[in-house]
Amino acid sequence: MRVGLLTREYPPDVYGGAGVHVEFLARELARLVDLDVHCWGEGRTDGVLRHRPWPALDGANDALRTFSVDLAMAAALEGRELVHSHTWYAGLGGHLAKLLHGIPHVVTAHSLEPLRPWKAEQLGGGYALSGWAERTAVESADAVIAVSAAMREDILGCYPALDPSRVHVVHNGIDTTLYRPDPGTDALDRIGLDRSRPYVLFVGRITRQKGVPHLLRAVRDIDPAAQVVLCAGAPDTPEIDQEFRDLFAGLSRAREGVHWIPRMLPRPEVIQLLTHAAVFVCPSVYEPLGIVNLEAMACGTPVVASRVGGIPEVVADGATGVLVRKDDGNGSRDDEFEAGLARALDSVLGDPETARRMGEAGRKRAVDEFGWDAIARRTVRLYGEILEQAQYEEPVKQA
Repeated sequence: MRVGLLTREYPPDVYGGAGVHVEFLARELARLVDLDVHCWGEGRTDGVLRHRPWPALDGANDALRTFSVDLAMAAALEGRELVHSHTWYAGLGGHLAKLLHGIPHVVTAHSLEPLRPWKAEQLGGGYALSGWAERTAVESADAVIAVSAAMREDILGCYPALDPSRVHVVHNGIDTTLYRPDPGTDALDRIGLDRSRPYVLFVGRITRQKGVPHLLRAVRDIDPAAQVVLCAGAPDTPEIDQEFRDLFAGLSRAREGVHWIPRMLPRPEVIQLLTHAAVFVCPSVYEPLGIVNLEAMACGTPVVASRVGGIPEVVADGATGVLVRKDDGNGSRDDEFEAGLARALDSVLGDPETARRMGEAGRKRAVDEFGWDAIARRTVRLYGEILEQAQYEEPVKQA
């Protein structure tokens, strides 16, 4: 089976959960199918072809630059039997390949543009283009993979014209041989953490989606013995970057032991930080699944997270962490959410024995339920079903 996998992010250029997903899925798929990966960048390596936006569009809106990459990807997919795209950045390329080469197109939806209206700040008028590209790809796809059951409901809610039988749930995964407790502490020492004090850890991008401003306000009044570590970079816009910097400066004046790492750390350092954190926090306001929570759980760390999207399918409330309701359906305010985050963090910080049990349960859940090998096999089965259906339908089209 000859498969083309389309993505914006691919190692070494991975900055979000979708990129992590594609990295590990591709590794497992390559053992099961003849796989070519098409991503952003320059150059070709074994099984990976990188495409850059057209130079003529340098300085143009990012959505237009994205479409130029999609055109290049579609042109390069001749000879593939099936194309599988990830996120709106690659979805149009998959759709064009479907039309150009007459092959099935599978879309994995990691998030949905209609549910991220704040992206208009980042893309301007390009947000209308990204939404059009996503709708076109999703509604025309032979199959759509949702990374959680909650995500499946969101997909059908945003795109009611889509046949529900085409939407399949295949969860994100985690490599628990890679993400596992690391007793080393050299990364902590380089950052300057006081190893005699517990710390709350956040890892993620500075975006509206990740809820970082809520976190910076929530941790102002948590246990003063706790340190706060923010591995936060890649701001979506200068405005969001400035908002973060202002809130961070205020937090640093209000309490000691606040550390900001504004760059993407190497994975081994992130694993050390996850391992030794007293609690990992995920304050997202929108999250189809939240792979970073799986990473923390695989490292044996309890999680405090928003009860949104697919997070409850990963974090078992009261067993592997604590979930905080973002919206109770009655117009709950941001300050109530932030107060709930603070209470949840303090509850975990104040009960180390329960935190230890949650961490152990989280590690077991990650190992038992979210292995990438099983996810890849499920994905390949879906490919086979789609190809079989396409072969069955072809004579009908010719009749």
